[in-house]
Amino acid sequence: MTTTFATTTHASGGMRHRRPRGSVVPTLAPLVIWAGAAGVLALWWSDTTSVVGPAGWLTGAGRITGLLAGYACAVLLALMARVPLLDHTIGTDRLARWHALGGRCTISLALAHTLLIIWGYSLTSHTNVVSQTSTLVLNYPDLLKGTVGFLLFVATGILSARAARRRMSYETWHYLHFATYLAVFLTFGHQLSNGADFVGNRTAQAAWYTLFLGVAALVAWYRLAVPVRRGLRHRLRVAAVHQEAPGVVSVHLTGEHLDELGAEPGQFLRWRFLAPGLWWTANPYSLSAPPHPQHLRITVKNAGDHSAALARLAPGTRVWAEGPYGGFTARRRTAPKVLLLAGGVGITPLRALFETLPGEVTLVYRARRADDLALRAELDAIAAHRRATVRYVVDEPAGFSSPLTARGLVALVPDLAAHDVFLCGPPGMTRAAIPALRQAGVPARRIHHESFEF
Repeated sequence: MTTTFATTTHASGGMRHRRPRGSVVPTLAPLVIWAGAAGVLALWWSDTTSVVGPAGWLTGAGRITGLLAGYACAVLLALMARVPLLDHTIGTDRLARWHALGGRCTISLALAHTLLIIWGYSLTSHTNVVSQTSTLVLNYPDLLKGTVGFLLFVATGILSARAARRRMSYETWHYLHFATYLAVFLTFGHQLSNGADFVGNRTAQAAWYTLFLGVAALVAWYRLAVPVRRGLRHRLRVAAVHQEAPGVVSVHLTGEHLDELGAEPGQFLRWRFLAPGLWWTANPYSLSAPPHPQHLRITVKNAGDHSAALARLAPGTRVWAEGPYGGFTARRRTAPKVLLLAGGVGITPLRALFETLPGEVTLVYRARRADDLALRAELDAIAAHRRATVRYVVDEPAGFSSPLTARGLVALVPDLAAHDVFLCGPPGMTRAAIPALRQAGVPARRIHHESFEF
């Protein structure tokens, strides 16, 4: 059972709805990726005069899967290079899903390449696969390194499986992924040394070098140089830590030239607190208030060792912040009316949007108990100031029912189908809310959500 508390006012008539700036990047990016894959296939086609017999077919298939696996490695790194153009338009969540899907495809292609080449070569040389494997690994240039890189890819893929991720912390999972950089480095030389499509083909070699060096430059700039430059420029420090609800604290930060960050309400940064036990990892936390030129704020729930330690931060602690990241911003809005649907600490990015989104805005905030409604006083003040609507739904104590179903949501927001919906909450809530919103008539393109999962 749930109890619903509501503070209802009317949206201000003085705010005008502005349509978001359109972006072709989410549509164009997949087309560019597929065009690159077509170019890779064209490379094989132009370099292959004929395919004869089982050995030829197996070897040809091995060459194709190897080329595609190499190309996919470059795409995977580019997707996670945190390029602002991609991150702010496509969104970090969607890029992460593309990366996860691409990772599975890459490992499958690499595995197929390995097996097909060994099988095809063994038929050609009339040897068994064990002997052929030993010959390839030990005698072909750069293939021993390529084998180590392939094994690293497989190990990373296994550790990235959902069942494995549940057993490790975000920090461990994050650092294990650095093995993919080493894997790409180890396999790159093998591609050029042994790839029949590259040996003696200067144009193909130049294209491959350009692709991988270009991606390496993006990674080095956006994941290393930019964070270091901003850390030195903005000189962030902890100003204060305030408790907002049981197990939930707000960390207030001050710094210099923070307007240059270009942060928007709804975005997050990766925060590295230079305190004992915290300096070695950078965790993602959303801004829980609109960014200000002199100060920022995040609100964090105790969900592990890292987040629990933030409650004990001392004022003056130095902070390095990478970002801002994410496309969970006002740019996604397409309708004059907006519903912000929050669950638990998912209120943090929505609180910033609640204050800044123009037009008619309704906030529905779900929590287990009334005491768990973090930032409630601020939300009530924002609702009163902008004459917006805020509704609180809690499970305890038992009272009026408001389930997370299409009927329950429509009861809270009668004209729900006319709204854009910004959704942020725990994974279970998100999985229940999206089909409920669709059943209530909200088009999929107008459901925008931020995931807590890694």
